[in-house]
Amino acid sequence: MVWKISMHEVSMISLGTISLFCGFKGVEKLLSGVTDFIEWELLSLNSSQIVFTLIFDWISLLFLSLVCLISSSVLFYSGSYMSGDKTLSRFIYLVLLFVLSMSMMILSPNLISILLGWDGLGLVSYALVIYYQNEKSANAGMLTVLSNRVGDVAILLSIGLMMKLGGWNFIFYEVSTNESGWGLFKCLVVLAAMTKSAQIPFSAWLPAAMAAPTPVSALVHSSTLVTAGVYLMIRFYPIIKTSGVSEWLLIISCLTMFMAGLGANFEYDLKKIIALSTLSQLGVMLSILALGYSDLAFFHLLSHALFKALLFMCAGMVIHSVGDYQDIRYMGGLVSFLPLTVTYMSIANLSLCGFPFLAGFYSKDVILETAFMGVLNFISMMLYVTATMFTVTYTMRLIFYTLMGEFNLLCMVNLTGSDKIMEKSMSVLGLGAILGGSLLSWLLFPESYMICMSSFMKMSVLLIVILGSVLGMLMNFMNSTYKLKSLGSFSIIVFLGSMWFMPFLSSMKISKASLVSGNMIQTAGDKGWYEYFGSQGIYYSLAKMFNVLNFMQLEKFKSFMKVFV
Repeated sequence: MVWKISMHEVSMISLGTISLFCGFKGVEKLLSGVTDFIEWELLSLNSSQIVFTLIFDWISLLFLSLVCLISSSVLFYSGSYMSGDKTLSRFIYLVLLFVLSMSMMILSPNLISILLGWDGLGLVSYALVIYYQNEKSANAGMLTVLSNRVGDVAILLSIGLMMKLGGWNFIFYEVSTNESGWGLFKCLVVLAAMTKSAQIPFSAWLPAAMAAPTPVSALVHSSTLVTAGVYLMIRFYPIIKTSGVSEWLLIISCLTMFMAGLGANFEYDLKKIIALSTLSQLGVMLSILALGYSDLAFFHLLSHALFKALLFMCAGMVIHSVGDYQDIRYMGGLVSFLPLTVTYMSIANLSLCGFPFLAGFYSKDVILETAFMGVLNFISMMLYVTATMFTVTYTMRLIFYTLMGEFNLLCMVNLTGSDKIMEKSMSVLGLGAILGGSLLSWLLFPESYMICMSSFMKMSVLLIVILGSVLGMLMNFMNSTYKLKSLGSFSIIVFLGSMWFMPFLSSMKISKASLVSGNMIQTAGDKGWYEYFGSQGIYYSLAKMFNVLNFMQLEKFKSFMKVFV
């Protein structure tokens, strides 16, 4: 009997095994408080040792376990979703390379070795975004890789600044970098995290990256590419907590989650709505980290990954079923055709809203209450409240358009049955979206947070959620009237729904200006003055000098001396 196992199944089994092993070891490290640190010296340069470093503590192992769990589910899901693709093996190799780059980034407490995973994420994400070879994917891939390149340059400059410390293991230099004169280094680290996690003004690339296949979106927007910036900030938190960078990070992250939540209420592309919800949740993570609670940011990072990957998988199933349409206005009444998929999608949506006792509730509720209890200015608090309300509003809008009402696709069309392989992969993450939040909460916080506030403030989170859901349903029930009124302020609607013109500014004006200025610099610099004073100038000067020496050595230059007797 010959066992025939496909490549996606082998990848799923391997990553699932690694996930279980890392999960058990992470819990062991958390309970024992032991950290394993492995260092391999590559070379020594000017008394600075360039080393490849790996750290195995509870943070890295738990996060790596979650990344491998979601990756195994996504690869198993891809076996059915991408079954018609002629280059499926290439796709799986790219996804595995993507997971490897993220693993290197997670396990590295050293800026040199972090750069390997950091650059690998940018390069492989570009290859995945342009996987469908068309003009839209090419433009989205170029916007993605150029935006992330800003963060790569910031990491390179940080490496140069850290050289005077004699090493790049930043976990050992907390005291040194908290002294005066390290402000630029902290700003560069925050800038790198902002580009990877798509904070303002680098937000345009994240919805554009939806040009990638849906399994890639499920992986990127849950636990890999966009979370790399948040994870870097969690690692660097002891260094940046005493600087003034946190105040700026708080304002930028609050504006990002407000902008993303507002834009999602005007979007009709299913995948872009979910992408904007990811952007909003990244703002939540960075804002609570800026307030001084890195452990809550890590908790929300883990719980968010579970239900967001599930939400993207359900979206991919829905898109496949309705004939590859992504416009939610063509959907509706899916509860009659895809009951199990709709169940998982509802669980993920309610978890995103913070519905009690689902994964998102345990992290979002304690984050909001801690933020309200902490030192928060009025503007940041209002941004928190409105962004949370917008989250519920666009979620109810998504449910109204896709799951409720009547079927809106085409006449005489009946949806095909659901796919068993996709449903099996969604079941794993569906269980995580239900139980993951409580398990992580009991594991990470054996002693609960002491939150003291008035009854009104305590109930404010629940009131915000209820108000957002009511507002979302009213806007949808009054759909025709709302649309007619919105035409009167069309320019404002376009501004609010287009992420404040950020995609236009990122892809048209800035790119064109940078290309023109880059051409001028190349013409006048690289091919001009740099050549004249640099390599070619030195070459011509040395050539003239050697001509003179050659003239003298050939005895063509003779001297006569007159001797008097």
